[in-house]
Amino acid sequence: MADNQFPVAPRASNIEYAIRDVVVPALALEEQGHEILKLNIGDPIAYPGLPTPQHMVDAYVKALQDGKNGYSHSYGIHELRRAIAHDENRKGWDAQPSDVYVCHGVTEALQILFASVLTEGDKVLAPGPHYPPYMAYPQMYGAKTIEYKLQPDNGWKIDLSDIESKMDSSVRLLVLINPNNPCGSVAGQEEIEQLLGIARKWPNCMIVADEIYDGLDFTGLQKSVASLSKEVPVITLNGVSKVYYAPGWRIGYLAVHDPTNRLLNVRDGIERMLRSRLCASTPAQLGYLAGLESDRTWMEAYAEKVVHQRDVCVERISQIEGLEVQSSGGAFYMFVRLLDEKWANDDKQFVLDLLHEEHVLVVHGSGFSPVLGKGHFRIVYLPDEGVLNEAFNRIESFLLRHRRS
Repeated sequence: MADNQFPVAPRASNIEYAIRDVVVPALALEEQGHEILKLNIGDPIAYPGLPTPQHMVDAYVKALQDGKNGYSHSYGIHELRRAIAHDENRKGWDAQPSDVYVCHGVTEALQILFASVLTEGDKVLAPGPHYPPYMAYPQMYGAKTIEYKLQPDNGWKIDLSDIESKMDSSVRLLVLINPNNPCGSVAGQEEIEQLLGIARKWPNCMIVADEIYDGLDFTGLQKSVASLSKEVPVITLNGVSKVYYAPGWRIGYLAVHDPTNRLLNVRDGIERMLRSRLCASTPAQLGYLAGLESDRTWMEAYAEKVVHQRDVCVERISQIEGLEVQSSGGAFYMFVRLLDEKWANDDKQFVLDLLHEEHVLVVHGSGFSPVLGKGHFRIVYLPDEGVLNEAFNRIESFLLRHRRS
């Protein structure tokens, strides 16, 4: 490479996003004519049988046909903010439309929150394994992310003692992803109340409750963090992508629960950030509004399909020597443990070799945490049963071949 390359900012060059990074070699194989079995990305639309509900699509299209393509309010269309607040009220806390801010998905909501809260030397405490932006974005604002442990041999439950040991006055945000990505674990009321008890000891710390998968809880244990908090400020994150099966619409929100009225300055920062980037997509907001205001019985059939495919994966994995998994309680992910020493010590090489030899694409666990995710890989169990079975046939052949070599 020439020595005269224009310098790149470290904040960009240091970012890794394992879920999409593994797609690069997969695309190269596809260009060579190979068909890839993709179990890597949490996009329901990438798989047959889980389309965006027609009434939501119709509302989106009608918005376009009616010319509702202009800028909307920077904080979101009022009717949508009101519908979201009503939905959060249904989950157990007194959300008002003014508490809701509509964003370009949860990822933008995170960027805006981090920009509004974090300064040099601050810390974010997030679960490990974690969704990659929780590690990537805080460093842009001079902060850093510290991982707290999830317990791999105990259903990926939160290690509360580990959180206690890592809390200090510089921790501004304590993150709970519930249900969890990538592990599929679900934290219930008892765990959440213990988490709130820890945060209560540190007055400069608020909870970030990433609940984008809350409608895909198969345990019945999932609770809104805001509904359980009487003192600790909570920022709830959610949106249209997962539970409403419309990820490409890029509509999410953050909702502020401020029971002791301590976030006035943070709210001002959030609102300034939102105004500076204009608005989220107007017709997509109207599509989401139709989803919130319409009958939701369609979700039952979708959930049944997802649960069935989860059970297929658990059964198949239990029969493959060299793999181990705990059934997920929510979302549509499994975090599979590699038992063969060769792969347990290099899960990324496992993923790359599996891709090139068997044309099956999964995501290496160390991409979700170099230490706490090591020796695992994540699968998405949204593909049809036939695709899942063929993928596991190939994974089993791959493991057996390398064990003999």
